[in-house]
Amino acid sequence: MQGLMFDSQLLLHSLLWRTERLFAEKQIITRLGPGEYHRYTYRDFGKRARRLGDALRTLGVEPGDRVGTLAWNHWRHLEAYFGVPGIQGVLHTINLRLSPSQQKFTIDKAEDRFLLVDTDQLPGVAALFELGLSSVEAVVVLDDAVPAHDLPVPVHAYEDLLAVADEDAQFSEFDEKTASAMCFTSATTGDPKGVVYSHRAMVLQAMCLAMHDKLNMAERQIWLEVAPMFHCNGWNIPHTALLQGATLVLPGAHPTPGDYVDIIEDLGVTGMNAAVTIGTMIRDAVRSSDRERDLSTLDTLWLGGQAPSKAVMKWFRDTYDTEVMQGYGMTENSPQICFFALKSTLEDGSDDEIYSLRQTQGLPIPLLQIKVVDPVTGEEQPWDGESIGDFHVRSPFTASEYYRDERTKDSIVDGWLRTGDVGCIDPEGYVLLKDRSKDLIKSGGEWISTIDLENALMLHGGVAEATVVGISDEKWLERPLGVVVASDPALTAEDLRAHLLGEGFAKFWVPDEFLFVSEVPKTSVGKFDKKAIRGVVADDGVAGARERLLPS
Repeated sequence: MQGLMFDSQLLLHSLLWRTERLFAEKQIITRLGPGEYHRYTYRDFGKRARRLGDALRTLGVEPGDRVGTLAWNHWRHLEAYFGVPGIQGVLHTINLRLSPSQQKFTIDKAEDRFLLVDTDQLPGVAALFELGLSSVEAVVVLDDAVPAHDLPVPVHAYEDLLAVADEDAQFSEFDEKTASAMCFTSATTGDPKGVVYSHRAMVLQAMCLAMHDKLNMAERQIWLEVAPMFHCNGWNIPHTALLQGATLVLPGAHPTPGDYVDIIEDLGVTGMNAAVTIGTMIRDAVRSSDRERDLSTLDTLWLGGQAPSKAVMKWFRDTYDTEVMQGYGMTENSPQICFFALKSTLEDGSDDEIYSLRQTQGLPIPLLQIKVVDPVTGEEQPWDGESIGDFHVRSPFTASEYYRDERTKDSIVDGWLRTGDVGCIDPEGYVLLKDRSKDLIKSGGEWISTIDLENALMLHGGVAEATVVGISDEKWLERPLGVVVASDPALTAEDLRAHLLGEGFAKFWVPDEFLFVSEVPKTSVGKFDKKAIRGVVADDGVAGARERLLPS
């Protein structure tokens, strides 16, 4: 016997029906420059998204065609989030920070027919054409006019296309399993892997984020979307803000940490999501400012990509009463897997106990299942907070395979996605990420977690940034190497060793050597680039790496 329900499809543009009727006057705000902002309403946004869909159909976009973007976080890019999938196109958000060869790889793999690009990206696009882009037929510049360029294909101005398009053009209903967007992993190892999202997956993710009590993406929020819109669809915050009618703030092109501080002050931002490194940079921008800065409206700061340090969490709480929290996700999961929330039954814990919980990756989000698997036996491990293994997940928004990639067979195991992350789950269901499997250090037969060491190093008052990588060792096979940006020029390796021993680490966990650098190398999405550091050490040894990464 089947239920007697309408079979309405979960489509991204179905979110617009609610937004345009309930929150039509709420705003989308984009920073243009110091104190200068572009503002318009969700009502106008809906009209322009439909104009874009109509314009793209006129250009020749057909269902299933991929449309790539090379763009910053701004209102026109947001229109593509709905205008492209609304006509059954597939939006491919291309990572601006990938190397040209990797960008070309993703464009070729996706077979993008059209590119929507910001004006400042045109020189890079011209270089990509020189490398060879066989599938791209035309480029649309996300601006009022087409500047001088060297592109070998037709180039259109975005606003010219929208001016003659129909704002009443309708997005039809179709199968919710239709592809809506495509993202590629940031390629910390090997070529980027493509993930194809369905409309259903992205709507369900937005609904899961909307119902989260600590994120609290409600109509009253003024939310600053710092996470790049080219990375995991901006962590799905744009869709969730639109669904809930929250004021959405976008930082525009080339934002700096100082710009984020200005935006929060100018607009009274209440919530924000960004990489952990951005949170640290905002703190440092406030500390170094020549005047007092007021970020007291910022209630919620979601920092992702890696665990925020206790030091950063305490600074925001003590300075502005801002709650710093984190989640755990990946491109393959649309992207969220876990999100932190403090259970009411645990609220009476000590400050140290609660901070320890806050440094976990949180609880699995609704509709998602997670388990810990012993990598040798394949047996599921208990949720005891001690049994460590590989995380496997599945949900309606977890990728079932990579796009035309044989590496699928290494990642999909008996209907579960093997995440490549290692950790444990405590009896309350809090997920604790110990490391990426490739970043765990095995020294003399004993496992060392680089994440635990990094969190402890960041507690030292003289440390601004810190990461830990494994390097080859003749005796122990592998040893940890600390890479540190010091905020105190007098800081020494001996100070850090004493600090780690004082934090309770076994002596064999403590790095034998530390590299003091001006900046820790970072990946295209703001994570510490351990692969690059290991490469420098492998090429030049620790002494050579000290020279190459020495503070300028």
